[in-house]
Amino acid sequence: MERDGWLQVEVRHLAALRAVAEAGSFGGAATLLGYTQSAVSQQIATLERATGVRLIDRPGGPRRISMTEAGRVLLRHAERITADMEAAWADLAALADGATGTLRVGTYQSVGARILPDLMRRFLQERPGVTVELTESGNDAELLALLERGELDLSFTVLPMPDGPYEGVELMTDPYVLMVAASDPLAGRDGPLALTDLAGRPLIGFRHCLSGEFVDAHIRRHGVDLDIVFRSDDNGTVQGLVGAGMASALVPLLAADPGDDRVAVLPMGDTVPSRRIAVAWHRDRALSAAAEAFIASAARVCDELQPAVAAPSGTVQGPPDPLVPSPR
Repeated sequence: MERDGWLQVEVRHLAALRAVAEAGSFGGAATLLGYTQSAVSQQIATLERATGVRLIDRPGGPRRISMTEAGRVLLRHAERITADMEAAWADLAALADGATGTLRVGTYQSVGARILPDLMRRFLQERPGVTVELTESGNDAELLALLERGELDLSFTVLPMPDGPYEGVELMTDPYVLMVAASDPLAGRDGPLALTDLAGRPLIGFRHCLSGEFVDAHIRRHGVDLDIVFRSDDNGTVQGLVGAGMASALVPLLAADPGDDRVAVLPMGDTVPSRRIAVAWHRDRALSAAAEAFIASAARVCDELQPAVAAPSGTVQGPPDPLVPSPR
């Protein structure tokens, strides 16, 4: 048997052999495969030429064909190969439908604590075959860089996004609040604070936060210099230091733990623009069905969460970003 002949063997030839063995005739195999009888005969003939051995005994007439010993040996492999190909087709079909596969998502602390738990529960109930791999960072630029390099499929971020190959959709707005120690004289203040209430007040800031940079710039443009005495990207650290009376912190509401009686959370009213939470993807890469489903689930969860973090009347939301279309 010449080994080079195997290069001529195709899956359709093996499928024809399997069908002939199952049906017991070329006509029956043609019916199973949706071919003509002559097409099945040609495929078996090609397979026998490639292997150099007779695979099927053809008695002629109405008698049922039978497999030769070589045919039975090859049939075992043909059944396994064609079954594997059918399984591969099913896997790819499930992947295309978003029922399976891996989805790599970038996130940060406040989303991880306040949005992801409900989002992951719902999404995995709907698509239990999808594996979601989460990457957390306190640095928006780091997550967007991973997205640009193709190491993430989606990433939570804030708007407006920096220049880059990104598209996204806004999910919700998250108003800024001033977090102070429960013993702070401001803790009992009624109504929203003014920017002048921040002047001269020791504050804890974030290290790597796009929305924090936007807010700092906004406050400086209004003539108030912030006294940042410490920076941290860990929400728990920030809140713990505030509760200990070290300083106050200007934070998005979702970044504050509402059950901590060591601190008081005071609205900033219309003095500070809300953080605009979004989910982003690479504009030059097609969204998978699983990614589209994840975005849709995130939008539903955030729609339900929005009333609980609704900004006080008059809070500056900022104009919608025209470069952020809805997902395809």
